[in-house]
Formats: sequence, C-alpha cells, structure tokens
Amino acid sequence: MFAIDSARRLSFNRCISHGDLVIVYERHDNMKAVKVCESSVLQNRFGVFKHSDWIGKSFGSKVFSNKGGFVYLLAPTPELWTLVLSHRTQILYIADISFLIMYLEVIPGCLVLESGTGSGSLTNSLARAVAPTGQVYTFDFHEQRAASARDDFEKTGLSSLITVGVRDIQGVGFPDEYSGLADAVSLDLPQPWLAIPSAAKMLKQDGTLCSFSPCVEQVQRSCETLQTSFTDIRTFEILLRTYEVREGKMDSCQGVDGGSNASLPFKRKKCSDGSNVLSSSIPPVVMARPCSEARGHTGYLTFARLRCIS
Repeated sequence: MFAIDSARRLSFNRCISHGDLVIVYERHDNMKAVKVCESSVLQNRFGVFKHSDWIGKSFGSKVFSNKGGFVYLLAPTPELWTLVLSHRTQILYIADISFLIMYLEVIPGCLVLESGTGSGSLTNSLARAVAPTGQVYTFDFHEQRAASARDDFEKTGLSSLITVGVRDIQGVGFPDEYSGLADAVSLDLPQPWLAIPSAAKMLKQDGTLCSFSPCVEQVQRSCETLQTSFTDIRTFEILLRTYEVREGKMDSCQGVDGGSNASLPFKRKKCSDGSNVLSSSIPPVVMARPCSEARGHTGYLTFARLRCIS
C-alpha cells in the first residue's frame, strides 16, 4: 500500500507487512499485483514463494522460491499499477499521464475533477500529484466500474485522496458544490464537448482543462466548444519509443584488401555475394536498440486555460 506521510509525500520507506499490496516482478513484461497474506503462497514457473518470507523485507527486495528461482517485490507506484491493473476500459499510459499532469500544472494541494474514472490509471497518478493535502474527485456514469475503481484505490492506499462518484457528467455536468473551486479538470469522455460548459463553471480563474480523445473528429468538436470560454487551446499526440539495453556480441567485418586491426584474431569468411571478408570476434558489448513492440497512437490530449474575466 501507499504509506502517506502527512508532512511530505507518498513513500515506501517501511517494510512489507501482512495485508500490503506488492507488485511481483518476474520480468519486464510479466508483473502482477499480490496482496500479502502470511498463510498464502505464490506459485509460478520459478517455484513456490511463501508470503511469510516476504513480511519484514523492504520494497525492492529479491526473494527466492523453494527451487532457487527468484522474483522482486516492488512498491505499487502509479506507474507500475498502470501496468498491472484490470482493464475495465481503455486506459491512459505513462507517457500521456506524465505529460497531462505537467501541462495541467497539478501540484500538492490542488483540487482536481476527473470524468470518467474508467480503470483508474490516471486517477492514481493525479492522487500522488496532489498529495498530501489535495483531493481528486472522479466520476463515472457506470456504477459497477465506479465501485471497482473505489476498491482498487483502497488496495493502493489512496482512498483518502480520492472521492469516487457515480454521475453522468455529459448529461448533467459536475456537481454545483465544486463551482469555482477546481484547479484542473480532466475529461475522458466519448462526447467531451457536452461537459466543457460545466467544466468551465467548476474551474478557478486561470484554471486548466484537458480532454483525452482517441479520434481527431472528437478533438475538432471539442476545440470549437472550448473557444467560447477558454484560451491557449492546444492539442498533442504523445508517441513513446522505448529502447532495450542489453549485452550482446558484435562481429566486425572488413574487406580483405582493406586495413585491419592486427591485435584482434581474424578469420576468412565468404559473403553472400561471393567476396571474401576478414572478421574479428569482439568481446560482448552493451548495445541499445528500439523495442520490437513499440506502442503507437493512444489518443490526443487537448489542453485549454479558462479565459480570465477582467
């Protein structure tokens, strides 16, 4: 769970205890969230892991199974939670989330309104950004999704920073009780232009709004509506390119007639075109290359600032 220091920020300085949520890391593409229970075990291809062996260890510890295999016990940060949460809806990922929080100028103490909650990926990061004295009020029209999200926030220890409501923001707008109080508003709706007039009423003077939409047609319609009460309207598409860094071997090939490094052992090889080359075996080196599975387009982020009234 998140340990909340009322004077500072979210931290994981304490040791793992019974009832805590941990992220079990097997490899970069295989992680799962597990609630620690003293009498439980985790079984995977690396063996059997007793939860009782985890209690008292620090987050980030390497723990071993009965077969000698190992996993890492990581803290449930918003970044890792985004990778392991149940996808009840399409979610925002780390690249979009980090840009959104920066551009909305969300800092500790802010009051943020969000619609819709969905799987809660963005909500977790917003809660960490406003901690320890801020608050996130998030709404979803689907009652079961809202209840599931509320349970997830309990698991991650963020329920004191997040209030979940069931409400059709597109149809009836945000509750009047937040009028003029919000520092920022985030919209993730099929028809965000219907909620923009209500969002404008909720924002403080000079407050910021972000609308996430997967289709550019939604962006165009939203921008038309934003022009009524907002200024500094901008749309971004965030594309992330990840590199793999690993150790590997690299063969150095050079033509027979060309110069060569006499200090390295060479042997003659024949290329596919029939020409001869000299190749030298070089010790393993660290190489970086783009990941084969690159995440492409997720959606468009449209930002706007409430126009000040002089």
